[in-house]
Amino acid sequence: MTADSIALSITGKIADIGGFEVRRLLPVAKRRSVGSFVFLDHMGPAVLKAGQGMDVRPHPHIGLATVTYLYEGSILHRDSIGSVQEICPGDVNWMTAGRGIVHSERSSDAMRRVERPVHGLQMWVALPKEHEEIDPSFVHTPKSELPELHGERWRGRLVAGSLFGETSPVATLSRLFFADIQLEAGASIPFAPEYEEAAVYVIEGEVDIDGASVEAGTLAVLDKNPTVTLTAMKDTVIAVLGGDALPEHRTIYWNFVSSRRERIEQAKEDWKENRFDSVPGDDSYIPLPD
Repeated sequence: MTADSIALSITGKIADIGGFEVRRLLPVAKRRSVGSFVFLDHMGPAVLKAGQGMDVRPHPHIGLATVTYLYEGSILHRDSIGSVQEICPGDVNWMTAGRGIVHSERSSDAMRRVERPVHGLQMWVALPKEHEEIDPSFVHTPKSELPELHGERWRGRLVAGSLFGETSPVATLSRLFFADIQLEAGASIPFAPEYEEAAVYVIEGEVDIDGASVEAGTLAVLDKNPTVTLTAMKDTVIAVLGGDALPEHRTIYWNFVSSRRERIEQAKEDWKENRFDSVPGDDSYIPLPD
């Protein structure tokens, strides 16, 4: 059953990233973006044994911001502008690629020595056309600085944008929102974000959206300018995200996003010819795919 307020339900497909599986939810043929979010991966949950590690080798980005948010585990981020930052659950890493950046995502040496879980979300936000070529930057915001959300039998954390009367300190270049919410069984939330587009992703549990059940692993893309009621059928964790619709089409190739196809071709050539800056302390790389 699909509620009238759900435009599309997406279960995604499984891919491998750095030695463990992820569920890739955006983009799909029927939906290329939600607000300015053009990519969404659900990593894990998985357990890495002692001696194993996450190893996503250095790779480039242009025209987007990457957003990393963890529920369990940790990831060590390094990039070509010199940032070195371990992210832990509840924190957010926001990396703006702009005209070009290279980064790697690995397990730290300390984490490789013990068995530990890894579980989180990775997203890409397409930059506004006028900001696609800005200088790259990286900002880490610890969970202690993010607004807490709460209501009767539910609580959450606002990572970006404005929602439920709160505003995140995380700076963005377009109007968007992203929040992590946990609901007890039976809890209900009136959900009416003041943005054109929105989606609800069920991390675990099950949520009812205006009479339609949405199970774990499903991204429910809501109708334009949504006003719905979210009810937890059991203890549930959801991510809500969206924003104003992109005014222009975006081309995506590998890790590159741009409003101009010729810019993608330039980035491909630049990576093949080693014109991107390297990541200090991490001299391996992922080749351009054939």
